[in-house]
Amino acid sequence: MPRLPWLDEKQVIFPPIDTALSEPNGLLAAGGNLHPQTILSAYRQGIFPWFSPGEPILWWSPSPRCVLLPSKIHISKSLQKVLRQKRFKITVDRAFPAVMKHCAASRNYTDQTWITPEMYDAYCNLHTLGHAHSIECWQQGELVGGLYGIAIGKVFFGESMFSLVSNASKIALVHLCAQLERWQFQLIDCQVESPHLRSLGASSMGREEFHEQLNKFANPYPTGAESERPTLWKLDGDYNG
Repeated sequence: MPRLPWLDEKQVIFPPIDTALSEPNGLLAAGGNLHPQTILSAYRQGIFPWFSPGEPILWWSPSPRCVLLPSKIHISKSLQKVLRQKRFKITVDRAFPAVMKHCAASRNYTDQTWITPEMYDAYCNLHTLGHAHSIECWQQGELVGGLYGIAIGKVFFGESMFSLVSNASKIALVHLCAQLERWQFQLIDCQVESPHLRSLGASSMGREEFHEQLNKFANPYPTGAESERPTLWKLDGDYNG
């Protein structure tokens, strides 16, 4: 691994994001901590933690950045058909820990996960504080899909999603986008591009433009206690989709 800036565990000050490595893309720093204020500060600057078991905390700011505008999600004809059939019940913040555990479960193509016990505890803590949120997709009373992320200002920072049945995570994302659009959110950060995300309408954004979007929409409050005010997530009721 290339030599990286090592962050102090007690007082985390991130280096400028334009100093991130190009290979591996976006690797910025190591060390620090996963305290709520550290993670929130990182996201506001376009930085997120991502590391495997046995590694130090690694911080990333890749460029280009994969983003999705809530109003621009692509719903294919086949997905439209599933939505009309109303196979699933959609809820918000009803099962955050369970969604994280499903996202951390081993996938068919790997036995590793970046959602370490430390990451699980950190994001569950952020959920308790009102910053991290989940969208759950249920079928016959069973949790079969969902996603989670962090809301800051008018930006939703997506972290991970899972599906136990076909289309479940896509349905969760569709309902998330619809809700975010009603709340006038401007951007969903998808972090790293993939064919799956592109098929759903995600696109690439350069680091400079992404940082400008964060300054405009994810840093609406002055520094201090007010800057830590969580987004209030409240539904009139559950959805069927």
